[in-house]
Order: sequence, then C-alpha cells, then structure tokens
Amino acid sequence: MRAIGKTTTFLIAGVLAVLMAACSPSEPKSKYVGTWGVADTNGAPFDIVLVEDGTASANRSGEAMKGTWKEDGGAAVIEWGDGWTTVIAEEDGGYTKKGYDKGVSRDSPPTNTSAATKK
Repeated sequence: MRAIGKTTTFLIAGVLAVLMAACSPSEPKSKYVGTWGVADTNGAPFDIVLVEDGTASANRSGEAMKGTWKEDGGAAVIEWGDGWTTVIAEEDGGYTKKGYDKGVSRDSPPTNTSAATKK
C-alpha cells in the first residue's frame, strides 16, 4: 500500500476542517431568537416563538397567531397580524413582555405586561 504524502494529508485535513465548520450549527444573531414564556391580558400563560428569519408565532388560548419581529433599540418588537404589538425587553435583570392593542402607540402605557422567560 502506498503512503499518503504530507501535502496530501494536509490538504485532506484542511478540506475536512472547512466541511465541519460549514456543517456546525451557528449561534443565533439575536438573543431574542427562541421560545419565550409569557402571559396574556388575563394572566393565562402562552409561548411566543421568534425565528431568526424574522417570523413570529404563538398559540394563545387556541388562537394561532402569526407575525413578524425585529430587534429595535435592544428589544424584540413583534407586529402581529391582528394589529397588536408585543415588545420583549431586558429590564431589571430579567425580561418583560409588554402588549399594545391595535392602534396603541408604544409611547403610551402598554395594554398588558407580564414577565418573559426564555425557554
């Protein structure tokens, strides 16, 4: 059997390193990507899922919710299809969810507030 030369071995190792790096999972671009446990206006718990591609989804009391989100001012701002806006932000060493009803400005007091916990 013929021995593999040092140059060939080096090239094979380099190719394998590049392939492994390309296949390894990358870190999310935002700390907000993932599933967040929050509560609705009545205090009922539900999850909000923020995907790296900017889509958001939730299932609140059997109601499927779809929307888009972006990071703005260090917070995740979610625009839901029904006109509501949700903001998840880091506050006082934890995270808070603030919900704004359709037509309510984010400069106004939120319609509801709850803790937000990343799962």
